[in-house]
Amino acid sequence: MSEIRKANVEGATYFVTFTVVGWVDVFTRKELADELVRNIRYCQEQKGLELFAYVIMSNHVHFVSRRREGLLSELLRDFKSFTAKQLLHLIAALPNESRSEWMMRHFGHAGKTSAQNKNYAFWIKDSHPTELYTQPVFDKKVNYIHMNPVMSGIVSKPEHYLLSSAHPDGPLDLNGYG
Repeated sequence: MSEIRKANVEGATYFVTFTVVGWVDVFTRKELADELVRNIRYCQEQKGLELFAYVIMSNHVHFVSRRREGLLSELLRDFKSFTAKQLLHLIAALPNESRSEWMMRHFGHAGKTSAQNKNYAFWIKDSHPTELYTQPVFDKKVNYIHMNPVMSGIVSKPEHYLLSSAHPDGPLDLNGYG
């Protein structure tokens, strides 16, 4: 992970973004969004990922997060690598995914043009980590995350979007902010 900025201050809280290569709308399929949620939960339960806010959009994900022990950048690197493999396998195998062939060709082309990947690239390399060092900056990023589906015209209120920490029944647990 040779990003210009890294989430490499142990114990710090960061705003991060994971973007699907080519902004492909992958998480419009429930099975794919559910797989992503399972992977995030695993990181929460087994890798020390603490989430304070999140949103899963059709082609990108935002977190306000930190890692209990160790560097968040290492966790994010492993998370992106593992979820890419899982999601690519699922895309290729889903019987109801009419765009499967097109998506696999797209991700294959992106993989061939990337030095880090052999066959496929799913996530854009950079997660754009921003350290949230004051409460006003933290609050601003949480608001940005929660307003993302509203600004995209998907819902009229943040709490109406299920794949978000703004929704009272969102699929992921939060660590003390809500």
